[in-house]
Amino acid sequence: MISKRFEDKVAVVTGAAGLGIGHAVARAFAREGGKVTMCDRNTDRLAQASADIRSTGAEVLSISCDVSKVEQVEAMVKQTLDEWGKVDILVNNAAANILCDVVDLTDKQWNLTIDVSLNGSFYCCRAVLRSMIGRRYGRIINFTSASVLHPLPKHSAYISAKAGIVGLTRGLATDVGKYGITVNCVCPTVIWNDDIAKMPYPDGTWEKTLEDIPLGRFGTPDEAAALVLFLASDDASYLSGDTISIGGGFVSI
Repeated sequence: MISKRFEDKVAVVTGAAGLGIGHAVARAFAREGGKVTMCDRNTDRLAQASADIRSTGAEVLSISCDVSKVEQVEAMVKQTLDEWGKVDILVNNAAANILCDVVDLTDKQWNLTIDVSLNGSFYCCRAVLRSMIGRRYGRIINFTSASVLHPLPKHSAYISAKAGIVGLTRGLATDVGKYGITVNCVCPTVIWNDDIAKMPYPDGTWEKTLEDIPLGRFGTPDEAAALVLFLASDDASYLSGDTISIGGGFVSI
């Protein structure tokens, strides 16, 4: 029998299109009874991903949203509140990663990475916190990366954004704890999906990474989703400001 831990909860999941972590998180919340707002800037993939979850009978709100645009974030949260009256859980999964040597990195590429990954997380947190503070309840889960302390080549912008998310998580946890709101960070090593497989990483990158993972394999989106749901549940009610690694024994943050 499937648990219904989130039967009365509303979750917003960013970067929810495709077959990666965001989709798995949204599917997991829906499976356990939650109402889910799925948002992504890739409208076509979002429609397919939300239809997949809605076909199970789940309550899903699908909203095209570029989290780097503050007005789109505000509109997305307002639409969620208009539909369901509250936001209990926010999962900031949306990110941008442009592989490029730092000397060749353009201002546009740098700004895009920071705007989507770091600024977008902040915009979403600020937008949902107004409602969470009023209700004195909320769960926010952000995503950083093991590359913050174990950098891969051509990742300077991405690493900078993900390091900022760790700081944002700790700062927010300090500010909003008094309202009964927890803020935590998930730090994956490699959660394998088709999007990662298509990126132009240097030859040998994944073979070398696997050598450093004691379990000898990459994680799956469903395994990452299980950690997110734990952090969003009552079982994690005394965890806040923490960064939790999921890396098969690979020590990160």
